Amino acid sequence: MSDFPRAHRVTIADVAREAGVSRTTVSHALSGQGKVNAATRAKVKEVAERLNYRPSARARSLRSGKSQTLALLSSMPAAVSAGPSQLGFFTELAMGCARTALLEGYVFVLAPPTEAADPVDLLDIDGAILLEPTVDDPLAEALRDRAIPYVTIDGPSSKAGDDALAAAEAGPARSSTASTGAASKWSIDLHHRATAQLLLNHLLDQGAARPALLVSRSLRGAQIAAREVYAETAVARGFAQLIAEADETSGEDGAFAAAEELLAAHPDIDAVFAPIDTFATGAVRAAQEFGRTVGEDLLVATRYDGLRARTSHPPLTAVDLGLEAISGAAVEMLVTVLDGDHSSNATAVLDGSTESVARDGGDAKPAAADDTGSAASAGSSGPVLVVRESTAGHPPDRSKDGA
Repeated sequence: MSDFPRAHRVTIADVAREAGVSRTTVSHALSGQGKVNAATRAKVKEVAERLNYRPSARARSLRSGKSQTLALLSSMPAAVSAGPSQLGFFTELAMGCARTALLEGYVFVLAPPTEAADPVDLLDIDGAILLEPTVDDPLAEALRDRAIPYVTIDGPSSKAGDDALAAAEAGPARSSTASTGAASKWSIDLHHRATAQLLLNHLLDQGAARPALLVSRSLRGAQIAAREVYAETAVARGFAQLIAEADETSGEDGAFAAAEELLAAHPDIDAVFAPIDTFATGAVRAAQEFGRTVGEDLLVATRYDGLRARTSHPPLTAVDLGLEAISGAAVEMLVTVLDGDHSSNATAVLDGSTESVARDGGDAKPAAADDTGSAASAGSSGPVLVVRESTAGHPPDRSKDGA
């Protein structure tokens, strides 16, 4: 016998008995299905409300053939998507998605990246949100094979995935304008290019003359965009390109080794742009090994303003990506698709102008406009620069001015 007495749960049979109708009539009256006259429907609804009847989600799913479950999926290894604390980019998005999904009547499942099994085969889901897929992403392929609708949280691109695959052989200095190959008709824009431009402009405006780029070897949209923006800005601003790479699976240690090689070969580097926060903390470690002072003679900035950026020593300048709005918009788009509205064959951009301001000190800096265009707006403030000690720079030398 249970130690926890359970209150009687009002069932559909209770409502039927009180209303003097069959259980089938109650089901049809409350669901809007079947032929029930207006007076009976009103009576059933009144009784259900008075008895505080709540339909069983399990029974509803059995009737509909749907699980009422959505999932967040990503092929990014935990070493870069979550880390030892498990409180990273992936988890923050999952919390935002779960809140919106519950309001929409869905349970939300977090499926951590795993190499042991394909999570899609283990889940009974109606739809999925796929975070920053790479070219020929295996999770995207699995979702398509099972005809499960999915929305990507990523960024638009200008060429086909074949360009990215070909560019993969071009080495560290490549600059590829490629799609992720996720082949979803529905996507939420993470403003990869605007965010990269915002951070790179900030480093240059803080006095960096020879910034380097530290990226993963993956062909995810954020990494491709960082390469593109870095290459374009190098030409426009006249600095030599210095790019280091590490595998995503190697996490901070791999980034540390790549940054060490970079600093040893090019000791005059004065800034590092590392889109992945794990890579940025690896670069900080490498800089300290070389006796560099991060925030003074070496500036470091990263994309995601998460726990790593805030707890780094020194704290890292990063970007508030507006993940609450992004996660909510992704779930709302997915629910719209599941409800049968397939007209949203578009990329939703959360802010058309992507104008951003600096927070936590520093001057306001507008982000570069995203030139990819948009088909819809989901209402967010866009990427916002959060300036911290890692890009403080040298104080001005007044002696040279005779002051």
